[in-house]
Amino acid sequence: MAEVSTGEMKKTLGLTGLTSNAMALIAPGAFLWLTFYIQATTGATAPAMWMGIGLALLLCLATALCYAEMAKLYPGSGSSYFFAEQAFLNSDTGFKYARISKFIVGWASHLYYWVYPGVMVGVMGVFCGYVVGTLYPNFMSASNPGVIFMMLVAVLFSFAVAYIASRGANASTAVNLAINVIQIAALILFSVLAIGYRVNHAPGSVAYQFDSTTGEAYTYQFATTTSVVNGVSTDTIVRDANNVPQPKLDAAGKPVPYTISYPAADASGNFLTHQNAKSVIAPHNFAWVFIQATVAILILVGFESVTSMGDEAKNAKRDIPIAVITSLLVQGCVFYFFEYFAANYFLNSGYTMQSAAGSAAPIGDMMVIVGDALLGPGHGRIFMLGEAVTVFLAIIGTTLSCMNTGARVTYAMGKDDELHGDLGKLHHKTLTPHRAIWTLAVISAIVGCVAVSLAFGDAGAPSAAALSALPHGLFSSVGYFSHDKMASLPNSLLAVTLTSNFGTFLLYGMSCFLCYRAYKGRPEFSFVRHFLIPMFGLVANLVCMAFYLIGPFMGYGTKMEPLTALGIAAVWGIYGGIFFVMRNKRAGKSHLVTARPQVS
Repeated sequence: MAEVSTGEMKKTLGLTGLTSNAMALIAPGAFLWLTFYIQATTGATAPAMWMGIGLALLLCLATALCYAEMAKLYPGSGSSYFFAEQAFLNSDTGFKYARISKFIVGWASHLYYWVYPGVMVGVMGVFCGYVVGTLYPNFMSASNPGVIFMMLVAVLFSFAVAYIASRGANASTAVNLAINVIQIAALILFSVLAIGYRVNHAPGSVAYQFDSTTGEAYTYQFATTTSVVNGVSTDTIVRDANNVPQPKLDAAGKPVPYTISYPAADASGNFLTHQNAKSVIAPHNFAWVFIQATVAILILVGFESVTSMGDEAKNAKRDIPIAVITSLLVQGCVFYFFEYFAANYFLNSGYTMQSAAGSAAPIGDMMVIVGDALLGPGHGRIFMLGEAVTVFLAIIGTTLSCMNTGARVTYAMGKDDELHGDLGKLHHKTLTPHRAIWTLAVISAIVGCVAVSLAFGDAGAPSAAALSALPHGLFSSVGYFSHDKMASLPNSLLAVTLTSNFGTFLLYGMSCFLCYRAYKGRPEFSFVRHFLIPMFGLVANLVCMAFYLIGPFMGYGTKMEPLTALGIAAVWGIYGGIFFVMRNKRAGKSHLVTARPQVS
């Protein structure tokens, strides 16, 4: 067993290192690829995707300011958990609730910090399945990768990232800085090409349509035939022995060119494409915006991660507030808005939002199309794989940054004896909270496996034809059921994502209140910064949380996933209350602080 230390962490991080760690967690290069599919499966709300990000960004900016303001007062390790205690200890009347406050905030933060890395290792499984399926289509479907394969990747990736995290903050910071530069440059390139593709393909012009089975794009219309699959009459694409779709032929026996269009919806009313740029940024329906924001919060969280690194910052009071705001403004206001506009604007009849909802990696599919258009037929896959390398690196950086943050919150609670005491110890050489890191690795592996177990349930259920086309084998088809069965079950990836996001809304809402509490009665109190903005953040977080419950019953989005997330959160909260009471009883502790300690 490794020796442990109860000493302090090393102060090695400057402004660049702190900002880099936060920016790695808000990684546009990873999340555009990863979450476009999740957002596409939220029912009828997909047209409001861009505006949903805007609402989530507004909420996060209000919350980020609260974190920045509290970091000025209370630099240290533990982020919101630490702030919750200090905000009450500095109160003449509320100090007795300091311990309850910090436990509630710390416990709630674990719903976010312990589930979020699991989401990331799960999507790494989906990502790797897509890449392997693209390279070896006879072994695995790129659109619907094998469940066992994705689980195996999730487990291995979880422990690999934990190993990097255990080496120390400097190693993590160097990795994150390099990844930030690479993944942002790569996704900007894709975004420019996606917009260029749309601009250069007017309705009626010859263009590409994507085939999910082969993972390739073709400039001809597909020949189809009517057949019965699992008892259902359906039109299927005619394919040769290598599964390549055969062209529809005209009277002269020549392939009929595929001509592009931009239809708004199909015969069933399902959203397909944006007919113009204005449609991309329009709210369409404000209820849809809130539903999209409940998912989009996943791509923006992480700005607060550096507030957990106060013990490792060279000048915490000066640099942490700047890093919090800068990371969110750069990644959110600049890159996310641009990239999500490009991806939504690209949608066309050859690749619609419904195509995105049925694919493991819609952005990868789009890259194949724009790559073929840029480099010539058959070369799009090369372009996609090159971009996929940068996404792979971005996922490493995101998961690493989140695991570092989560482990430090766990470490802070363990150090205070609110969790098992061994979690509050540092490694004697690296001075990292190694036990918290490896505990989180195990939890992440489990959550990741759950996330991919039904990653194509509910709205993402593959068609009967797609299921029949899956390569058979342990790593490619085990875990898939009939279309009707999978459509009746919740999408596990979306449910786990919403669970993490619910923890985020809960934590961010409480943090906004803590900012007001921390500055109330202080001479530097500002009505705008310490009341108006925190109250807006609190209300906005509560409204988004409310949409988990009321949105599905109003016909917006699906019901199973948000209700599953609420159930998990409720169980976690009840268990936390029982844990707090029983631990206090065993240790002979009081729930309340009986005497106010001397604090600054």
